[in-house]
Amino acid sequence: MLRFLVLLGFSFVFLQLHATGNISKYINMKYSYISFLTIFLLFFLTIMQLYFYWKEGSDKEKEKESGSSCSHVDDCGCGHDHSHERKGWKYWIAFPILIFPVLTYLFLPIATLDSNIVKAKGYHFDVYNDGDPYSQHQFLEPDTSTYYGSEGYYERMDKYLKKYASKDTVKLTDANYLEAMETIYKNPGDFMGKTIQFHGFAFNDKELKKNQLFVFRFGIIHCVADSGVFGMLVEFPDDMDIKDDEWIQVKGTMTTEYFQPYKKTIPVLKVTNVEKIGKPADPYVYNNYK
Repeated sequence: MLRFLVLLGFSFVFLQLHATGNISKYINMKYSYISFLTIFLLFFLTIMQLYFYWKEGSDKEKEKESGSSCSHVDDCGCGHDHSHERKGWKYWIAFPILIFPVLTYLFLPIATLDSNIVKAKGYHFDVYNDGDPYSQHQFLEPDTSTYYGSEGYYERMDKYLKKYASKDTVKLTDANYLEAMETIYKNPGDFMGKTIQFHGFAFNDKELKKNQLFVFRFGIIHCVADSGVFGMLVEFPDDMDIKDDEWIQVKGTMTTEYFQPYKKTIPVLKVTNVEKIGKPADPYVYNNYK
């Protein structure tokens, strides 16, 4: 019965995630079909487990009715397995572990990644990571080079450069945010003096001037485990009173600045227009792998 309850719980979780649209907070929606198919697989396994449980109970009832009870020995000659061994500690530990994700989904609210995560993890460029490719965290600058062969990656970047560098105004939307931001960071010289427009949540840092802040979006490559916070340093003509996690749309001219905390030159948007906006229904952006 415990196996049945675990499978039923996971079936409900996946079904609920898709019904509410909250699945987008965990995975890149390009792969949503996989989790959708998982719903049917889990329901099938749940039904099968319920059948096995019913069949086991039915067989025991038949044994009682036939009176074929035997002493608890390894081989009593009746053709039935009467090895009533106690279930070990591993058995009783495994089920709480399996049911824990279901319980957390049912009783804890789904949290959206925000500036608190940035404060907790910090933000830096990959060049300052410890060299372990499995522990790198992406911040500010998207980098999808690890997901392509070198030739395929440069072909992809060349295509995006032709797509965006030819425009006087580059507008970043939910659909193109990661690819456009990566292109700008990889080729800042091609975007100098161009008008850039995008929106995201504000993040203030003590290292910044009073008229500067970061505007970020959380991006998901495959799933929330490899998510990163991507965006740009923006500078206003005057000091601004914008709180962390307030969503704003900024438009301005791109330039670059040597940012001492990173010991690196980074793109900076000289803002000419700013507007406070509401938090979007889906605050995340996703890699489209086109």
